[in-house]
Amino acid sequence: MSDDLVETFCSLVEIDSESGDEAGFIAYVKGLFERELGATCRLDAYGNLIAKVPGKNSRKSGPVLLGAHADTVKPGKGIKPVVQGGVIRSSGETILGADDKAGIVEILQAVKTASRRPPVEILITRSEEIGLLGARNLDARLVTARTGFIFDSDALDTVIVGGPTHVSFDIEIVGRAAHAGMEPETGISAIRVAAKAIVAFPEGRIDEETTANVGMIEGGLIRNGVPERVTIKAECRSLNHEKCLRQAGRMRRAFEEAAQAAGAVVHVKEEVEYKASRVPEDSPLVKAAKAAIAAAGLEPKTKLITGGTDALVLGEKGIEAVVMGTGEKKAHSTSEEIAIADLEQMTEIIGHLLRALA
Repeated sequence: MSDDLVETFCSLVEIDSESGDEAGFIAYVKGLFERELGATCRLDAYGNLIAKVPGKNSRKSGPVLLGAHADTVKPGKGIKPVVQGGVIRSSGETILGADDKAGIVEILQAVKTASRRPPVEILITRSEEIGLLGARNLDARLVTARTGFIFDSDALDTVIVGGPTHVSFDIEIVGRAAHAGMEPETGISAIRVAAKAIVAFPEGRIDEETTANVGMIEGGLIRNGVPERVTIKAECRSLNHEKCLRQAGRMRRAFEEAAQAAGAVVHVKEEVEYKASRVPEDSPLVKAAKAAIAAAGLEPKTKLITGGTDALVLGEKGIEAVVMGTGEKKAHSTSEEIAIADLEQMTEIIGHLLRALA
């Protein structure tokens, strides 16, 4: 199995699919699923791929969803995988793309080789890395499954059962431009207003389940000008929905109050990207995932994370899902790698899952 797995994985990562530029890769995967699995495939209006594969030696009529995402982070163009010592790495100039092409190849191989499986719907989303955009724009009418498993994490022994509420901010501060050397007193520095606001609220790790971050700030045009405009991108997250909303309120008020005190104008666009949820530990979904992990010889565990996942968004669309591992390490870096043994073991775990669900 390893030769087929490695060959397929390497062929997938060699196809460019940075976020927003993954249409060609999805078209390739569509053809692969049709040839290898006999899948009936459709793209929704956003470009997500939904592949439907019939059951095999199964009495189940309802399908199960298996999901992964097509896009990679940058630098992800011209990836050249290197296989050495049982590990696959990039040549060093790019990421590898195991996040999340390992998930795709593991799903493909497990569905293809399963002796028994229920009907399967494979969902490959696009633009996951830049805000779960594929899942958020998914046409859920094309998906019949009400439960599923998303393969997009590192540890093979861990089931991610929930995640946070995530609030994003796009903020513009408008002050007043002036010559910084000749008449600075007539200006209102948007940068200074932003600085006062940012230091007025807690940031980083707020508590064990809550975080806040200012990720981008852009403003000013010239060194000797009082800057008139600044734009800021910020966020907060919490496993507790109400906590997240309270933190968001503190952040919003800090910008409003700093602007008012300086005589500036502030425009705040605030959006709840997704809402905190968790799948109960005693749910059939979690039990099935843990049993499959145990069948492969690992000690299963569950975990809540403060990162966003497609599973959170799917939950809001009526599809209950958990996240399972793929085996990649050092994701989002040029040191990204995956062990061939982990590719094989995760394929085995998905195989156990399919047989049990059949």
